[in-house]
Amino acid sequence: MPEGDTVWQAAKRLDDSLAGRVLVRSDLRVPRFATADLTGRTVLDVTARGKHLLTRIEGGLTLHSHLRMDGSWRVFEPGQRWNGGPAHQIRAILANADRAAVGYRLPVLELLRTAEEERAVGHLGPDLLGPDWDPDAALANLLKDPDRALGEALLDQRNLAGVGNVYKSELCFLLGVTPWLPVGRLPADRAARLVGLARELLEYNRERPVRTTTGRRGEELYVYGRRRRPCRRCRTPIRVAEQGDGSRERPTYWCPVCQPGPTPNS
Repeated sequence: MPEGDTVWQAAKRLDDSLAGRVLVRSDLRVPRFATADLTGRTVLDVTARGKHLLTRIEGGLTLHSHLRMDGSWRVFEPGQRWNGGPAHQIRAILANADRAAVGYRLPVLELLRTAEEERAVGHLGPDLLGPDWDPDAALANLLKDPDRALGEALLDQRNLAGVGNVYKSELCFLLGVTPWLPVGRLPADRAARLVGLARELLEYNRERPVRTTTGRRGEELYVYGRRRRPCRRCRTPIRVAEQGDGSRERPTYWCPVCQPGPTPNS
């Protein structure tokens, strides 16, 4: 599932393959930009901003993409078979003489002026893996709405950028509270620990092929995806329920013993 660490890895792969090289092929398969031709231009860099990818190209252009749930960027060598999905799911191709970057199922793909990048990512809070990281600002953002459920506040990229559904559940477990606890009721010491822990987890995983919050091989996660399986601490069966702001519900996992507090049924 693409979260801040996954997107950081995608940006690094793309940057390693494209930056400093001239494009010999470009194909943007979305109606608005289908006629755009980037061939002959040099890719300057590829960077992650939260869950967004910014591919900066010579001439003051940026290709902005977002993976959401199903999107991916794959990199292939000349002659290598493309295997990211059927051809009709390809939304973008950026190729130089040595590599081809192919974007599959990208729900967001737009070409904009680099000077206007803030139009696409300016709403984001401090980036957990970015140079703009500011723990005090991130915590202040989370606490602006004290009645909001902690899980929903963590997923709101305007508060802090990079946490997704996996880290939401894992962070709440590590803090010993349910994702439905109003942010304003989070004890002060845990609130102070929250943003630092979030950054620590994403930094720990940003170069790892398999995400882990436990540090144990074969037991990578505490609660996420472990419905009805025993809690790794107390052996109580893990529970799952949907949580969302009304626009989208997300499966949310917790241990009813290690994480006391409000739940959907309470």
